[in-house]
Amino acid sequence: MKDWSYENEQWTQLPTYLKHLPLFTRQKDLTSIFFRFIWSLYLQEFVFKFYIRLKVVGNSYHDIYKKYPKLLLISNHASHLDATSIAASVPKRYWLDLYIAAAKDYFFTNPFFTFFSQHCLGAIPIDRKDRKGEAINLIIRMLNELDRMWLIIFPEGTRSPDGKIQEFKRGVSIFSERTQTPILFLYIDGNAKLWPKGRVWAKPGKLTIHVGPVHPPGPIDEVYEAYKSWVVSVAPDAVKEEASK
Repeated sequence: MKDWSYENEQWTQLPTYLKHLPLFTRQKDLTSIFFRFIWSLYLQEFVFKFYIRLKVVGNSYHDIYKKYPKLLLISNHASHLDATSIAASVPKRYWLDLYIAAAKDYFFTNPFFTFFSQHCLGAIPIDRKDRKGEAINLIIRMLNELDRMWLIIFPEGTRSPDGKIQEFKRGVSIFSERTQTPILFLYIDGNAKLWPKGRVWAKPGKLTIHVGPVHPPGPIDEVYEAYKSWVVSVAPDAVKEEASK
């Protein structure tokens, strides 16, 4: 990742989709703080209370936050609900340390989406066609340099077509092992029913997020097997039968 200088013309040339990230901001971004707070109220006090009834079970975010200033929050991925539901499950007080690894070609496609992704989601743009590793280097820098950072990432890489857990991509282990960042296991139950792949909008209903154990940094195969073993204990039908043999 390029080392941007704030004292010369490089700041003006910095891509718009990166200017909200704390590696590049020279002071607290009051715009992001304001819109993040408004968005958290909308999600937690309206959408995930009345339209979608969100329930959070398992380990306490408060206890985890005290012990782990930096974490990779990984989850199954079967719906466009997933990122926002995880964010809604995290207490507001921790939102300024919460980031989402988001596909650049979806979340940064136009000025409105870009503004929303930056200031409401704290999204870090991931170019899925990137061959130079710039997004990987950016996230590694953030995990190494920030005092606190919780990063939501979906190790399957894309939404599951059948709601079952798919094999993990190796990015999670790259971030975890290179920065020695632990991994928090989450499982979203009901996402594929409320907003399956191919549906235009989410149906109202119940959604449960299971907050699981924190796993140490390790190779992707080890993380994947540990995650599946934990998920089977809370949602046995989430894992494909052939994958559990």
